[in-house]
Amino acid sequence: MSAPRSPHLVATKRILRYLKSTLGFGLSFHQSSSPLALRGFSDSDWSACPDTCRSTTSFCVFLGSNLISWCAKKQSIVSRSSAEAEYRSLAHVCANTIWISHLLHKLALPPSGPTLLLRDNLSTDYMASNSMFHARTKHIELDYHFI
Repeated sequence: MSAPRSPHLVATKRILRYLKSTLGFGLSFHQSSSPLALRGFSDSDWSACPDTCRSTTSFCVFLGSNLISWCAKKQSIVSRSSAEAEYRSLAHVCANTIWISHLLHKLALPPSGPTLLLRDNLSTDYMASNSMFHARTKHIELDYHFI
């Protein structure tokens, strides 16, 4: 802003052309007759990156039938198991849905009923049904208790 040059003007014009050509793009929200239920879906790809061996966290959050939040990114640490990667992904979607729930309460649109969190890993189901931690699962105890 303090020293604009012609490359800056070219970049600005390119951005404006892009915005003009994508005016019809966007997310569509549909009014549904169903109550405003908040649902989160999470998944992780264990050790997906061939260079760093870090897992990928991905999740999406629906309010009724409308997608309102999503994320897909590498996890910050290397997971030792697929269950650990799944629990980290669940912790991210859980934190996101808590924030959205608080936001909806402030907007006087509280979600109807509890938030559903869905996942696709049997190890997480087994660990959730058996609350005993042993040496192989101590490192994910914080995520487990947060969820």
